[in-house]
Amino acid sequence: MTMGLQILPICNYYHSFPASPFCRHGRQSSGRRNLEVNASSEVQQVAQPTATLCSVPVHQVTVHDRQHGVVHQFVVPEDQYILHTAESQNISLPFACRHGCCTSCAVRIKSGQIRQPEALGISAELRSKGYALLCVGFPSSDIEVETQDEDEVYWLQFGRYFARGPIERDDYALELAMGDE
Repeated sequence: MTMGLQILPICNYYHSFPASPFCRHGRQSSGRRNLEVNASSEVQQVAQPTATLCSVPVHQVTVHDRQHGVVHQFVVPEDQYILHTAESQNISLPFACRHGCCTSCAVRIKSGQIRQPEALGISAELRSKGYALLCVGFPSSDIEVETQDEDEVYWLQFGRYFARGPIERDDYALELAMGDE
């Protein structure tokens, strides 16, 4: 039984980031002591292990990896990138630039919300249609997403700029160019 203590949420994860701790907004406890009452009604102080205390909400993330036919479920704090958290849990998801500038880690949101202020690789129009980038996406709620084909998302993002459709590879021109080197 705990007497007269304020209970704070503890960030309890199976891992931590080497570069940045999960709980950026939290504070380190100093081995807080709890009071316990044993069967003989004797009050004892019990040292608690040092833990990171924080108030950052966490959300359940479900990723349907269409390319590999796998579904991943993991928990992500609201102030951490989804891709980084997945990697720290040995979950392999597609990525390339890690800066929100390409479409390699693009997903389609099936449910929930992702905050992605740094997602330059997809337009506001695509975001409004439910696309997001995992490398710079923060969960705002429990989410369910599915990976997308990078070329499809790239075409949706930039295809309108190619007046005659997608650029086709010209092997003859490539051979000529390679012969000049």
